[in-house]
Amino acid sequence: MIKKRLLSRRPFFKTRRAVATSAALPLQLSCASVSSIPIDNNSLCLSLTEQLIKRGLLSSAQKLFQRIISQSSSVSDAILVVDFVAARGLDLDLSSYAALIKMLVQSGHPQLALSLYSDNIIARGINPDSPIVHSIVICLCKLGKLEEAIILFDRLIRDDSCGKPAFSALVRQLFAQDRFLDAFNYFVTMKNIGVNLGCWYYRVLIDGLCYKGYLEEAIQMFDLMRERKGLLPTLHLYKSLFYGLCKQGWALEAESLFAEMESHGFFVDRTMYTSLINVYCKDKKMKMAMRIYLRMLKTGCMPDSYTYNTLIHGFVKMGLFDQGSVLYTQMMEQGLQPGVVTYHVMMSHYCRVGKVDYASMLLNNMVTNNLSPTVHCYTVLITSFYKENRLIEAEELFKSMLTGRIVPDHILFFKLMKMYPKGHELHIALMVVKAIALNGCGVDPLLLPISAIEDLEQKIELLIGEIVKRDLSLANVAFSILISALCEGGKLDIALHFMDKMVNVGCMPLLFTYNSLVKRLSQEGLFEDAKSLLDLMQDQGIFPDQATYLIIINEHCKHRDLASAFAILDQMEERRMKPGVAIYNCIIGFLCQQKRMFEAENMFIRMLESGVDPDEIVYMTMINGYSKIGRVIEAYQLFDKMIEDAIRPTSYSYTALISGLVKKEMTDKGCMYLERMLGDGLVPNTVLYTSLIKNFLHKGDFESAFRLVDLMDRNKIEHDVITYIALVSGVCRNITSRKRWRPAKTGSKRAREMLFQLLHHRSLLAQQKNLRVSDSSPEAMKWFALKLIRKVKETRFMPNLHLYNGIISGFRQADRMQDAYDHFELMQKDGVCPNQVTFTILMGGHIKADEIDHAIGLFNKMNADDCTPDRVVYNILVKGLCQAGRLLEGLSLLQAMHKRGLIPWRATYENLLAHFCASYLSIPAFKIFEDMLAHNFEPRQYCHNWLLCILCEQKKLWEAYVVFDTMIQRGSPEIKGEVLNGMTDVNVCTL
Repeated sequence: MIKKRLLSRRPFFKTRRAVATSAALPLQLSCASVSSIPIDNNSLCLSLTEQLIKRGLLSSAQKLFQRIISQSSSVSDAILVVDFVAARGLDLDLSSYAALIKMLVQSGHPQLALSLYSDNIIARGINPDSPIVHSIVICLCKLGKLEEAIILFDRLIRDDSCGKPAFSALVRQLFAQDRFLDAFNYFVTMKNIGVNLGCWYYRVLIDGLCYKGYLEEAIQMFDLMRERKGLLPTLHLYKSLFYGLCKQGWALEAESLFAEMESHGFFVDRTMYTSLINVYCKDKKMKMAMRIYLRMLKTGCMPDSYTYNTLIHGFVKMGLFDQGSVLYTQMMEQGLQPGVVTYHVMMSHYCRVGKVDYASMLLNNMVTNNLSPTVHCYTVLITSFYKENRLIEAEELFKSMLTGRIVPDHILFFKLMKMYPKGHELHIALMVVKAIALNGCGVDPLLLPISAIEDLEQKIELLIGEIVKRDLSLANVAFSILISALCEGGKLDIALHFMDKMVNVGCMPLLFTYNSLVKRLSQEGLFEDAKSLLDLMQDQGIFPDQATYLIIINEHCKHRDLASAFAILDQMEERRMKPGVAIYNCIIGFLCQQKRMFEAENMFIRMLESGVDPDEIVYMTMINGYSKIGRVIEAYQLFDKMIEDAIRPTSYSYTALISGLVKKEMTDKGCMYLERMLGDGLVPNTVLYTSLIKNFLHKGDFESAFRLVDLMDRNKIEHDVITYIALVSGVCRNITSRKRWRPAKTGSKRAREMLFQLLHHRSLLAQQKNLRVSDSSPEAMKWFALKLIRKVKETRFMPNLHLYNGIISGFRQADRMQDAYDHFELMQKDGVCPNQVTFTILMGGHIKADEIDHAIGLFNKMNADDCTPDRVVYNILVKGLCQAGRLLEGLSLLQAMHKRGLIPWRATYENLLAHFCASYLSIPAFKIFEDMLAHNFEPRQYCHNWLLCILCEQKKLWEAYVVFDTMIQRGSPEIKGEVLNGMTDVNVCTL
């Protein structure tokens, strides 16, 4: 009603006409003028103003108007004054406006106050004074218009006229939007101009700054609080700062608060001790963690299971299982029963270092002690069984989990999906969703008409429909599993359809679900769509985590877009979200793969400077990178540095180093590290053997390679798919190779024998003559390769794309193209789709046999089968067209590469350029020359000279000058005499 009444006072909001009079009127009340006004104080004051106006004393009247408005008991009374002024064609001065706006704001009418300010002051070009601005700041804050309020408050600061009420209103809005850093800056400004602020501001600011991670500012607030007399930090504030410091890993600063707290009579509780212990454990400072633990005991604060879990986790993570076991025993002696978390921590780290049987024993102990294992306990153990190819045990454990009525989750599904061959995603999703329905909702899938449905998606959808009726949270998990399976299978549109359906039934998508979609979008190069999905996710209150950013950065690296990957990294740091070691490792791994070790080293240094501790994986990535480019000295120095940093190397780190040393003919040094590896209780695994076999096959040393194969069998180390791929590709590569193994020097031979002896474990190994392969005859190599292919076809790893490619390559190298095509057909019957490598192998065979039309047919088949040719395919086909003398077709294919954003190899350019020069086709040759320069490829000297000679002979003057100038600008070391003579002739012709 009040708002309606105010809006009805139209004369006040209309434009005023100016009133100017100098006539002196007698100061007496007119009955006609005041007959409608009640006889009260306001009426008398208005009558007085009437007399003042008539006498021309407008300034005095304005002061009286301002006084009446400010002293009005209600907004209605103030409006009566406004109407009185408007009826006489006058306008209020700024002081009266200030009083009226203040009253409207305080009376709960901020929108009317803002309208008055906009229409009657700003719109008329009047510069408001500080009291008006002060009230409007409060008004804007009440209306939620924070940015406009900040602009006006900054003006008050500049005018040195900001007041506490406006600051209070502004700060409360900043708090509401978690903008604690802005609030802190305004707080310091107010304090510097002498405004005393109460305890509430300190408390809320310190809490907020700690929560958002602005610890330096929070510490400064603490210091400001200590400076104020009678204003001491409370226990709550100490804890807020302490937990903030712990969250950011500032352990020493957090520990320094203990003494100050105790000096003020506060007690450091068990949760605080445990939090600090956790920070030291994360930093791998176990001595410091144990010191806090002992201090805790000394003060009479008894640790609980969380404290012990934290310490055990820290020791086990560093591979110090004995110390972890001692704490486990102490925990039992104090009557604290190890919980699921304790067991899960120990199982996880036993599995991480390859001690799966110990982890399995712990799982059995849990059951014996009537402690129900969680799905996470089963997940870590099932994953480890699969990694060790103990598939039967993994499947039995999964069945045991289901028998125990454990409900699987999306994490277990994700792990299982990664272990099964590509294309089985929906089968695994169906299996897991069935278990969720049965164990989580009591729905027996056998009683549903699932078997009558052939489509896997429809089967899963039917099950999810039943789950939705009973448990929406489990339906959320089931939907996430289905969407993840569809994304992994490349069915993006269907995944998005189920995402919509999921939301429509009332489920809130998990972060895992969003990450699955973000990954699929990024894999397809749809990074803008992925960004839009992230915005939508954040609108729903779900924020990206380390895994989300890792997915995006990893896909940018796969698309060779390192600039975008760095941009995401910078964006994380700007948001004060410290990138994890996995994200740094992703970028470092890409740089190492590209052999850009200098940049990889800089990224490693950046990681250290940002306070991120390297783990074994990133060390292993760097060691692999150094080994690949032959910098093995840096590799083993970094390995030793890893041990100094209290990171216990696993067999994978040793494998990376030993393999690199053997590859660089530093086998004696490799033996030294192998001996250390055995001394650490680590057994050489399939990965080490495979890498060594691959190295020896690459050098053509078949005897050493197959002695290692024999050693694997003797030591009962199972061959995996990578081993077979290395064997097939290594042998096939050497069928027609001109490089033959040269007998090793005595020192190298002795080092190799030491390597074999260390790998044998139990006794010295005599050389096995039966493993020798004759490499003197190509026919003998072909025979052996075919024998190996037959053996590989009988393994359990078939069908496998990479093995099929190896087999097809073997038949191609043996000049048995029909057998290669038979296996090309067979792999498709087995449900394995050929990839670019498959087609490249077959095309290479046809090009070798001068059957270029067959190679072109395969190229066309690739496009028809939606297998997009890659850079290698194009380059191979261009080479074949050159070899067949079809140069213009080769040039056309080169242009097709450019349209697809593919850059030809330098060798491809050189090949085309040489063939065009040989055919005296100077203009196409010149175009190739220009294209090479555009892509920063420097043509070889003989191509330069050859092209220039032809251009001079054919009187192509402008093109010849371009080539000649390029040779001069690039500092060509020699220009042949005939070239100079040709250029002289050109100059004469020009003259």
